[in-house]
Amino acid sequence: MEFLTHRVTTRRVARGLANPKPPFHAGRMDPIQRFPRSAHDATGGLLYFARMLDKVRLHDSDLLPAAYFDFLGGGFDGRCCRFLGVGYEALRSRTLEGGTDDEILAWCRANGHARTEEEIVVWNTYARKRGWRDDEGGSAALAKHKAGSGLGHRDDLVTFFDYYDVDEGRKA
Repeated sequence: MEFLTHRVTTRRVARGLANPKPPFHAGRMDPIQRFPRSAHDATGGLLYFARMLDKVRLHDSDLLPAAYFDFLGGGFDGRCCRFLGVGYEALRSRTLEGGTDDEILAWCRANGHARTEEEIVVWNTYARKRGWRDDEGGSAALAKHKAGSGLGHRDDLVTFFDYYDVDEGRKA
């Protein structure tokens, strides 16, 4: 088993799959795992979508940290799927068939809701501000995540997008 783990780790490093920058909570993560892309990365103007697809791909490749498993298809993933009018499992299956993020978004538009530019602006504004002064539990959930990551003292992290980028090592 130790040989197999070493071989898999070596293969992932050789393929460039090892996370090049140590994340804030690197001590809680297997060295062969990687964080998903930033929620700020847009596909077709839509924020968060690329991150969700990245999580699907990383999970399928055994590269996603276990701390993310409980949120697959829930939280932002679920909200994004409902916004697009597609089920998470259908999106997951389509993502694993292959294709670019843009091709998968086109599939979502064909099989769910083809959102207007204005609707995408509303989604993006909501998503970017989630956790900031939310009255439906978003602020409390953000505070819980921050505390669990040792970031409870960071008053500058007021949204989930802010939190993700710091917690995953993209920002200080």
